[in-house]
Amino acid sequence: MIQSQLQKVKSHVLSNIESGKWMPNDKIPSEFDLVKLLSISRSTVNRALKELTTEGYLTRIQGLGTFVADKKTRYALMEIKNIADEIADKGGTHSCEVITLEAMKADTYISQQLEIKKGSQVFFSRIVHYMSGIPIELAERYINPKFAPNYLEQNFQTISPSEYLFSLGPLTEAEHIIEAIIPDEATRSILQIENDEACLIIHRRTWSKNMIVNYARLLHPASRFTPSSRFSPKDTGSRIMH
Repeated sequence: MIQSQLQKVKSHVLSNIESGKWMPNDKIPSEFDLVKLLSISRSTVNRALKELTTEGYLTRIQGLGTFVADKKTRYALMEIKNIADEIADKGGTHSCEVITLEAMKADTYISQQLEIKKGSQVFFSRIVHYMSGIPIELAERYINPKFAPNYLEQNFQTISPSEYLFSLGPLTEAEHIIEAIIPDEATRSILQIENDEACLIIHRRTWSKNMIVNYARLLHPASRFTPSSRFSPKDTGSRIMH
């Protein structure tokens, strides 16, 4: 019985999306309205919307409601475009907010990631990126000042950190490690996600010749992000951006 009611809710939502009645980024009726319309319990409606969010059809933003998702943002893991270009390719509008931009001392973990001495100065940036007003990435970067001494002076509203780093010299190698986590309250607030939504984190290090220039943690709401990759083993000239 519950499964049939669950499917009824999902079918109703999907039929409106597939028919074009509800377009990408449109706000859909509230849970309360769907309960009245379909005569189904609120717990079942809530579960159906959560499943559709996980499947990439919907985006839920705390305090605002539930929206039809744009096509899931896909990022290549071997050759990664500037995030603004990636969003534009999908018909979205990119914007960002610089939360932190400062110098700090490397702790044990960061010194190991950058292969520098503990206590050495590093530059740190924390930037949230939006697609058409919806947050899709929280980027935390630790930069080796020897490679980018003027990093803190840049306007990252107009140029992405990776674009800037690439302008300083060739980024010749990259390492990616991906994991899933349940984010803390502060991260959930920044990304506007619910308490039970997981995030995917890409841990990325980039090299220029023999120097590690960047260690980044890129956090994405799981419902708004799909990692993907297509590359040729013979292709050694890819730009590592994003």
